[in-house]
Amino acid sequence: MFKLFRIILRRDLMLAFRRKSDLAQVIFFFAVVVTLVPLGVGAETNILRSIAPGVVWVAALLAALLSLPRMFEADHADGTLEQMLVTEPLPVVVVAKVFAHWLVTGVPMTIFAAVFGILFDLPLDVTLVMVASLFLGTPVLSLVGAVGAALTLGLRGGGVLTSLLVLPLYIPVLIFGAGASQAVAVSMSPAAHFMIMGGLTLLSLALAPMAVSAALRIAES
Repeated sequence: MFKLFRIILRRDLMLAFRRKSDLAQVIFFFAVVVTLVPLGVGAETNILRSIAPGVVWVAALLAALLSLPRMFEADHADGTLEQMLVTEPLPVVVVAKVFAHWLVTGVPMTIFAAVFGILFDLPLDVTLVMVASLFLGTPVLSLVGAVGAALTLGLRGGGVLTSLLVLPLYIPVLIFGAGASQAVAVSMSPAAHFMIMGGLTLLSLALAPMAVSAALRIAES
């Protein structure tokens, strides 16, 4: 199982770095959304500090949505997905693909969030909590998003349908992810927010691979 996981992960990472434009598109979109907000709301420091965690989280959510249709699309188009479906255990393949997606989308956004903390003039402790919340919460975006991407695979307008399916499921992690930084800003402990996000990540990791496997079999049947 570990060898299968490593092979699929390595393959997807190699393909992702060969298509650098797709990777750059997600990061560029994330950066543009975050940097445009100060231009729209003004340079008032207190306002920027109060909205910064929510803005960064919303931008990360939208950037993740932008990348979801490509998670299985290329494999579906060239027939590779059909070969993957006969591989056992299929959930291991799914976890490897989702993990690769998180490495090329969630991790870069988490790193860039530290830069945006400086842009919004956030205190160091708030910035660190914001980065930690993204690191802990972005796997949920990839796992839940994979379910939506698998359910709409091969459909016309699948990207829009994927957004409609997964956006409501993203709301809890958005609330608690942004709330962790806001709690620190008012001298409260973010531990409760982190524990809830950790629980959401573990729940998604337990359920999403099986749901994605079933959805992929339906899409290819």
